[in-house]
Amino acid sequence: MELHNLKPAEGSVKNNKRVGRGQGSGRGGTSTRGHKGAQSRSGYSSKRGFEGGQMPLQRRVPKFGFKNINRIEFKGINLDVLQHLAEKHSIADFDHSVFVSKGLASKREKVKILGRGELKSTLNVKAHAFSETAKAAIEKVGGTIATA
Repeated sequence: MELHNLKPAEGSVKNNKRVGRGQGSGRGGTSTRGHKGAQSRSGYSSKRGFEGGQMPLQRRVPKFGFKNINRIEFKGINLDVLQHLAEKHSIADFDHSVFVSKGLASKREKVKILGRGELKSTLNVKAHAFSETAKAAIEKVGGTIATA
């Protein structure tokens, strides 16, 4: 194989349709555009989402709900998870850096402590928010809570 005898693969190169070059070409007259209508005219371009006059999809599907732009999303962490970490890693003081290092929350997430589970050890917890049951459970075993 040398540069002077390289050829593209068989069937990979095709000639363009030459339309509007007279009746003898087989593509004269309407130039493969059919008769009349918007798509037969020069300069035609359809609007995005146009379906030929049929009711378009974005109008067929109903609208519902809304997104509250002022909503604050919290990452929930339950008491049983805190108890498990306290036993496994002997941690007594929990703050955001601990949650991030243990993979419970990301750096930018706000953390809320929730009340599922049971606490046996005294914990000092600092988080962005607490549920009422979590507050009661932490203070019942002698722990402290602080909001960040």
